[in-house]
Amino acid sequence: MTPQTTSLPVIQRGSALVLHYEIRLADDRVVDSTFGGEPFAFTLGDGSFAPILEESLLGLPLGEHTRILLTPEFAFGNPDPTMIHEVPRADVPDHLSLALDDVVEFDLPNGDAVAGTVRAINEDTLLVDFNHPMAGMNIQLVIQVLSIDGQRSEETV
Repeated sequence: MTPQTTSLPVIQRGSALVLHYEIRLADDRVVDSTFGGEPFAFTLGDGSFAPILEESLLGLPLGEHTRILLTPEFAFGNPDPTMIHEVPRADVPDHLSLALDDVVEFDLPNGDAVAGTVRAINEDTLLVDFNHPMAGMNIQLVIQVLSIDGQRSEETV
């Protein structure tokens, strides 16, 4: 008797995906999670999920439930000291009451907005870190692949 083998689809660039994900810090604190809520649906490469995190999904099969450990260079990068700037207090709306580690959105001259974390508050300036808030951190990415290109896993949460 020959065992029957079935080939499960695997995640590839351009795959239409439905999955649950959780981002945890090294100490197991949950930063973001879809478990217990609506799963996340997107197409790999459409910009909905951080591109560097997408790379860690490639090759995962339908139904996979795994934890991927990522060092900073494979997660949100290492902090770049050139991304820390002094910003005049006059550039911050008066109605904002600021505290250390607040994330504040600033308008760029081209109309785009960029978020930065307040690292120091001085009388005339703020020291703002425009690196991703999780730059320099090891993270855990917990993934459960529910659907690839419309084919659903029999095991769902």
